Amino acid sequence: MVSKSNRVRVAAIADIHVKENAAGTQRDLLARISDEADVLALAGDLTNRGIPQEAEVLAEDIHASCRIPVVAVLGNHDFECGRQDDVSRILRDAGITILDDGPCEIHGVGFAGAKGFCGGFDSHALAPWGEDMIKQFVRETLDEALILESSLAKLRTEHKVVVLHYAPVRDTVKGEPPEIFSFLGSSRLAEPIDRLGASAVVHGHAHNGSHEGRTLRGIPVYNVAEHVMRERDADKPYLVLEF
Repeated sequence: MVSKSNRVRVAAIADIHVKENAAGTQRDLLARISDEADVLALAGDLTNRGIPQEAEVLAEDIHASCRIPVVAVLGNHDFECGRQDDVSRILRDAGITILDDGPCEIHGVGFAGAKGFCGGFDSHALAPWGEDMIKQFVRETLDEALILESSLAKLRTEHKVVVLHYAPVRDTVKGEPPEIFSFLGSSRLAEPIDRLGASAVVHGHAHNGSHEGRTLRGIPVYNVAEHVMRERDADKPYLVLEF
């Protein structure tokens, strides 16, 4: 049920890294979020090693404690064991909408997302030139940007929330060693966001990054990695946006 003020509250968190021996550890958090928000967005790295048993633990916790709709994208940890299709299936079976499959609308707010990929930012972005391996690397980023573009183009809602795992702007990875910035995201992900518009973007991955940044056109971007959020408020490791 939407909040009595007719505002839609979207909670977001990333990088919870659920382990197979951690049953029940997310339930208190999910119950609190259910009290404070109308939708929960999980921005990747939902599991620690990407094994189905970890996804099942998360699915059980969500089933037991989360009383609001959940949307999600996968992160690099969810791909670690090559079982990402199984992870997605288990989460779908638990009622979670996987945004990598396409956009959705909940309570009048549109959600679009993709895992994203790395490659660097702005003038320091890796170019598809030279060895085939470099070209394949850049192609992966471009393919993820196309997934996001396709999803955003299908939404007709006034408010659109973009959910990524990798960062679309440099601002929110600041705090990490500069040497690894290129592996934390890509400004190619920001291009369709600026062109098609969004109310906000949430992502994770950069555990030691900064909480807030903006795209070139001023769209707010929030790093909601659990570690970043706990640095801001140890008792509230998630963000709540209102639309």
